[in-house]
Parts: sequence; C-alpha cells; structure tokens
Amino acid sequence: MEGIIPALRCSAKDRLCRRLRKCRDGKLRTRYLVVINLANGRSAEHTAAAVQVSRSTVYRIARRFREAGEAGLIDRREENGERKLDEQYLQTLYEIVASSPEQYGWPRPTWTRELLVRTLRTLTGVHVHVATMSRALGVIGARRGRPKPTVACPWSKAAKNRRLREIRQLIDTLPDDEVAVYEDEVDIHLNPKIGLDWMVPGQQKQVRTPGQNQKRYLAGALDARTGELIWVEGQRKTSLLFLLLLWKLTQHYAQARIIHVVLDNYSIHSTQQVAVSLETEQGRRLRLHFLPPYCPDHNRIERGWEDLHANVTRNHTCRELPPLMRRVRGYLRRRNRRRHNSAA
Repeated sequence: MEGIIPALRCSAKDRLCRRLRKCRDGKLRTRYLVVINLANGRSAEHTAAAVQVSRSTVYRIARRFREAGEAGLIDRREENGERKLDEQYLQTLYEIVASSPEQYGWPRPTWTRELLVRTLRTLTGVHVHVATMSRALGVIGARRGRPKPTVACPWSKAAKNRRLREIRQLIDTLPDDEVAVYEDEVDIHLNPKIGLDWMVPGQQKQVRTPGQNQKRYLAGALDARTGELIWVEGQRKTSLLFLLLLWKLTQHYAQARIIHVVLDNYSIHSTQQVAVSLETEQGRRLRLHFLPPYCPDHNRIERGWEDLHANVTRNHTCRELPPLMRRVRGYLRRRNRRRHNSAA
C-alpha cells in the first residue's frame, strides 16, 4: 500500500511467500505476514486485525522494510553477540532452582529472581537482567509452588528399598486366587480444606466456614489390579474402623484365598484388637504388609484421597456434614463405575 511500504513486483511478493512457507521462527513469520498483507493492498488497520498485532507494530515493521528491505525483517538481536542463555547456563540454572539457597551460602530458605541472578553470576560469570531471568525460568519450565512437607524415613536406605522391593514383587507376581490392596484412612472435615483456585484480577475468592468443625473418617482399600476403591465410614479413627474395613474386604473378595493389605505404620493397624482378629478363621485370609515409616508416596491409595479432596472437600460450600458425606459417597461410587467401564 503506497505510503506504508513501496510497491512490490509479483516476483518479489512470490519470494516473500516462499520465505514465509519455509520460516520456522514465529516472530519472523509475523513480520513476513505483515509485509505481504500490506503489499496486497490491505490497510494498516486491517493488517493488524488479520495478523493479530497492534497497528503500531504494523507501522514499525513497515518502516524497517522501507529502510532495509527484507533484511530489515530479521531479528536484530543476532548482532548482540553470543547468547547469554545458552545450554550450559540453563542447565546450571535448573540445578540451582532444584536446590536451596542455603546450599550456596545464602541465609535465606527460598529463591528470588534477584538471588538467582547473583548466584548464576558467581558460578558462570554471566550477568543477566532480572527480566531475562524470568524468561530463563520459563525456558526450563520452573514454576512457583508449595513445597511438600515430609519426614525422613528412619530406616537405612538399604532396608527401606528392600521392603519396597518385596512389596512390588508381591504385587507383580500375585496369583489369580489372591488379591492385593493399598489401605489408608482419610479425614473428612466440615471446615473445608483451602486450596488453590483460579481468580480474575483484583478478586480473592472467599470460602465460608461453618465455624464449629465436625469430622468423619473413611478407611479405604485400593485394589492393586483394578483400581476399585472399597471403603467404610466411622465417627472415630480407631482400630474398630480398620477392622470394619478388613471384614468388608473378606466379604467383597469372598473367593480370594489370601487378601494382601499394604498399609502404613499408623498405630490403629497394629493394636491387640487387630492381632486377635487376625487369628480368627476369616482373619487368617488376611496378610498385612507394612510400608517403611513415612513413605506415603509408595501407598497408591494416597492419590485416590488427593482426588477426593480436589473434587469434593477442597473449598467446599456444605454447611452441614450429611450433605458433604453424600457428595463424598457419590464421588467414590462414580469413580468406581468409571474404572469398571474402562476395564470392560
């Protein structure tokens, strides 16, 4: 369009179109599209709408094309010299973000972008702007999140790995007439668990709480083969709740010769009541396999409880416990139906 870019011959337009088809740089493709649209007679306003950029961007690209031709479309940052965010820099950044500032001598437990800039400058000799550090963090896929509180297992690494290996082998070689389940308990609170949620700018969502908290407890067992979740409910988290689940398992798996139960070391799992119950005729079908202490990540039912919180209890709006428990039961039943339908 005259006055924005000079008139182009058909051969010049064809050359630009060929370059556009071969281009793999998204920003350079945008510049080619702007020039081609202008060369085909579109106004700056229509070109901006078609390419989805601002009109000021269209005028800037047109000016560069008038001044330097096609070469003016190339990213001028290639003249800046060697890239600072090279592979070695990004790899070092990845290792630093995965660690703690205290490991690098800083008296602070969490990273800031400014602290990362200073640490990387010491280690690599490369100094970047804080804004560039933000871009580098995006390149390595870093994010701000909540750390997970954990307690170290008191067992030696060899003993812990040996027990975990035994449990994995048990499940991998399970005979057809035996069943293995992962067992654990979960608390259901009338006062909702507060969790992350999307919010629009300037908004902070509120979660109303009933004030006086009430609780119910579930003891559940996740089938290692099918993913089905069997559960019982109780008003107290005691050995009786655990035993109620064990007797339900013996009924649910009436044809199984042995039911292997993988569980943690919570005190209600190893009381005298449990020991006596396991000596009965039905109890002798049950085998308890205790995980190493403080190893919740190896209990597969934990993921099921996390999904329950995410879908039902987190930020919930129930004012009374009965409707909340109806939602809990409904979610678990739907979950089992989906598992059954996907396996069919």
